[in-house]
Amino acid sequence: MVAERRLPPWFKVKFPGGQNYLRLKTLMRRQGLHTICEEARCPNIGECWEYGTATFMILGEICTRRCAYCNVTTGRPNPVDWAEPLRVAEAAKTMGLQYAVVTSPNRDDLPDGGAALFAATITEIRKQNPSCKVEVLIPDFMGVERDLRTVLDAVPDVLNHNIETVVSLFKRVRPKGAYDRSIQLLADVKRYSPSMTSKSGIILGMGESDDEVLETMADLREAACDILTIGQYLRPSEKHIPVARFLAPEQFASLKAQGLAMGFKHVESGPLVRSSYHAHEHAESAAAATA
Repeated sequence: MVAERRLPPWFKVKFPGGQNYLRLKTLMRRQGLHTICEEARCPNIGECWEYGTATFMILGEICTRRCAYCNVTTGRPNPVDWAEPLRVAEAAKTMGLQYAVVTSPNRDDLPDGGAALFAATITEIRKQNPSCKVEVLIPDFMGVERDLRTVLDAVPDVLNHNIETVVSLFKRVRPKGAYDRSIQLLADVKRYSPSMTSKSGIILGMGESDDEVLETMADLREAACDILTIGQYLRPSEKHIPVARFLAPEQFASLKAQGLAMGFKHVESGPLVRSSYHAHEHAESAAAATA
């Protein structure tokens, strides 16, 4: 299928540049911090930063993998900065966050994949901001359960690992990843920490069929995943996998309804939805569904 050249009308977003957006951008640069909002060219950056929320990206801005959909730079990463957790915590405190999201690029060069720095960041945010909830969006740690446990032992409020796509496209889209490994990681979250809120996300429009999307959703529920995000893939550059289709808002609404019927505690589904978009609302909704 030939990708459409023009974005559908529902992709119009406000250009970033408000007062709070500029304040946060200055703060991130001053603290030497990175955000996935910027690195991944998230279309919601203007809305989220103006609201006062951002997703911190620890462990640098260089990834050891080259996924076909992702705009994060690939190459040889810099050494781990062990002062980064404190800077993230101080930035979250300055921003007055009640909900912080922390992610990272893949760091397959590190013995623990960066798990210890995730744990240190969770601990430091809690130390500096006792009332702030913390969601972590982690890589697959090459399937090493010990590294997953390192993060879980720091007790984040939400553990997120995105499946991203369906099994038939996985090797093309995420060549160093493995579909079964990602599903198993989410299942291991519940096996090791049964009360932990788990979360995953799918991006659509890379060539998957509707049935494959439902099969992936069913696999996530089999792993007892609590929260699901579903969004539209947007091609970052000509070097990335082309867009195969644009789904209409009503198709995303249908997937949300089907996801809730499957048993997800919360489903955020829409063309502009990204993993951390309205993340605090996802957690609140899932908690209410559990109560």
